[in-house]
Amino acid sequence: MFYRENGQFKTSYRSDQQIFPIAQDRWGIVLLLAFALVGIPLLADEYIFRAILIPFLILALAALGVNILVGYCGQISLGSGGFMAVGAYAAYNFFIRVDGMPVIVALLLGGVFATLVGILFGIPSLRVKGLYLAVATLAAQFFCDWAFLRIKWFTNDSASGVAAVSDLQVFGFSVNSPLEKYFFCLGFLMVFGLLAKNLVRSAIGREWMAIRDMDVAAAVIGIRPMYAKLSAFAVSSFIVGVAGGLWAFVYLGSWEPAAFSVDRSFNLLFMVILGGLGSIMGSFFGAAFMVVLPIAINQFLPLIGQAVGITISTANITHAEFIIFGALIVWFLIVEPHGLARLWSIGKQKMRIWPFPH
Repeated sequence: MFYRENGQFKTSYRSDQQIFPIAQDRWGIVLLLAFALVGIPLLADEYIFRAILIPFLILALAALGVNILVGYCGQISLGSGGFMAVGAYAAYNFFIRVDGMPVIVALLLGGVFATLVGILFGIPSLRVKGLYLAVATLAAQFFCDWAFLRIKWFTNDSASGVAAVSDLQVFGFSVNSPLEKYFFCLGFLMVFGLLAKNLVRSAIGREWMAIRDMDVAAAVIGIRPMYAKLSAFAVSSFIVGVAGGLWAFVYLGSWEPAAFSVDRSFNLLFMVILGGLGSIMGSFFGAAFMVVLPIAINQFLPLIGQAVGITISTANITHAEFIIFGALIVWFLIVEPHGLARLWSIGKQKMRIWPFPH
């Protein structure tokens, strides 16, 4: 079988601690990136870019931030949509109020402001946990919804309450066509994905996982719960805030506070649960699943209805989406709590020892 590590000897600690210690994994990532950079632009059409690829890249980045907080540090958060809104509106105000502000800098500054808000609403995590912490972060969501809806300064005193950007330029290059937006989002996801992967493997990442597993024992061995929890909120909010800026600037173009409602927070949490808690790969799996499944349901459910002689309305399709999502979440929580990433890991392990029994 091709997936073997026989003969791949590690002669140093550095080589043993690589992100992808098996050569086949490294080659697989190289081929995947080559396909993303060369193959997809040649094969995909405008609909694929707008409806699937661009939303997937941005939501995968947001799920990555949520997974750091929920999956790696064990802090439940229902305010991710609010943090996305903070990043979007902060980036918007920097972009329109500061002459010559580069788009990338505006997006990163939006992430910085989302970090500050995330730390502020992460302070309750020092005293409460579980369901109580979820309620505290949900308060952040409701506060952000109210602020961006009622305070007109955030939308540049827009009478309709809608914020809009156009004619994006990055280093003199236009970022307005679907292909250009795809490459722009892909670049952000690649950089933040690499940083997140290294971060969770570092000392602070091990502190997060110790807090997640048992915070009392972590404090006994010298880990500072305040630093670990607030740093997780900070890193998570920064990534989610940048994703919110991309969602507003690149995907929507014009938006209102409803674009970052509590539904967005639940969607991101569902992505992490379905993809796999405490897994970088799970963030990508969950985002792909949540983006592709509604499109598949909208395409195939009417065909199934026609085959059996039943006319399925648009409202019924929407109801079917909620039913299927709910059933899948319950199924994963019962059968495989670690999500799609765990199934992927089991498949790789079986390939490594095939044809011998597991």
